[in-house]
Amino acid sequence: MECLSRFGNAPAIATVSNVRFKFKTTKTQRTGLWLKAKVNDDCDPLLQAAINAASLRFQETHRPEPLFVDPYAGCFVPPDIQMDLKKHSHHYCLATKFIDDKLLCTANHIDGLKQVVLLTDGMDTRPYRLKWPTSTIIFDISPERVFKNSTEKLEGVGSKIPRSCVFLHVPLESSKILQNLRAKGFNGNQPSIWAIQGLPVMTLASFEEILFIISSLALNGCLFVGELPAWLTETEIGNKSTTKKWMDKLFMSNGFRVDMVSYNEVSSKLGKKLAPGSYKNILFVAEQLRYSDDQMETWRREFQRVEEAGDEEGFEEL
Repeated sequence: MECLSRFGNAPAIATVSNVRFKFKTTKTQRTGLWLKAKVNDDCDPLLQAAINAASLRFQETHRPEPLFVDPYAGCFVPPDIQMDLKKHSHHYCLATKFIDDKLLCTANHIDGLKQVVLLTDGMDTRPYRLKWPTSTIIFDISPERVFKNSTEKLEGVGSKIPRSCVFLHVPLESSKILQNLRAKGFNGNQPSIWAIQGLPVMTLASFEEILFIISSLALNGCLFVGELPAWLTETEIGNKSTTKKWMDKLFMSNGFRVDMVSYNEVSSKLGKKLAPGSYKNILFVAEQLRYSDDQMETWRREFQRVEEAGDEEGFEEL
């Protein structure tokens, strides 16, 4: 199925237009989602959206009391960027801080191998700027051309992944994201945490495909945190007062329990003043309630082994 959609209602940091998404789903196999865009490099909406987000992180970094410090955002932004260092905190930066803290807190409480999956715009610097614990594998799912562009710039400023950690990229354009994650070493029998911020999401179907991938791979009890474009809810119900019910229905139907997080509450806890105006994203934390495919397969094999052992014992008695 091909979907052509415009981001007329999307926030400025994730505005994309004239981009073609393609989704491939069958009753027996869902192979993932991928992106096909016919745009010039000089006028790439995905690249521009990523640069806009990086500019917000760059400005936050240079505030008197920043929410976070992104030492690498500057390599993405133009030299003539206009700085806005007002006292109010941008919703995007508050969400970035919230997601940062949730990722690190969760990873630090996982024993042994830690698996972190970031669904991003391709310029997410979390793999480089956060203090990841030992034995963390970070997977980045993002548009390949933006990721390549950002990787070149990051290498140019000497950025490094923390020692004893591994960083792997999975192109959003891939038709088999789920399979590619497994091929790169993702283990559905090990804990993981998933985060989405900046990933170009054009339709409800594409986000449901993301939920399907996570539900298939994430261990029971794993967290999925991030921002969801609010306009997706409008395509379903068009009533903001019922957004919570819509979120509950969407996530629960895909095996997740979800909580919406108030930007005002986040800013209050951080002692910051939230910037005035509307922000067309929804901040959330969801918990995986189902068992991963790998968990189910492990238990199936164990059950089969116990049954076969029981049959052999019964045969010996005869």
